[in-house]
Amino acid sequence: MIQVKLSGTDWSNEKLRGANLTQADLNNINLSSANLQEAILDDAFLFQAQLESADFYKASLKGANLTEADLSNANFTSADLRAADLTNANLENACLANANLAGAILDNANLTGAMMPDGTIHE
Repeated sequence: MIQVKLSGTDWSNEKLRGANLTQADLNNINLSSANLQEAILDDAFLFQAQLESADFYKASLKGANLTEADLSNANFTSADLRAADLTNANLENACLANANLAGAILDNANLTGAMMPDGTIHE
């Protein structure tokens, strides 16, 4: 596991766009509204992370642990979430359009109002 220290609180700008955070320990981090477009978060640890309204457009989160993360209103358009653990995650009103969810664990995830990969809205 890689220890990553992110200082400051405003991650809504370009600082994390395309960042390589593979295997990073980001448990309990607050990255609300962060721009993580095209970032690589494969096998990253994001347990209980605050990621509401974050932008993960074309990001890779293969095997990431997003257990109990707040992903409400997040954008996962064309993101790779293969084998990601989203157990008990809040994905309310998230956009998963064209996202790859193959093998993802969605046990008890809140998908209310989420746009699914096929474009349908989850009830």
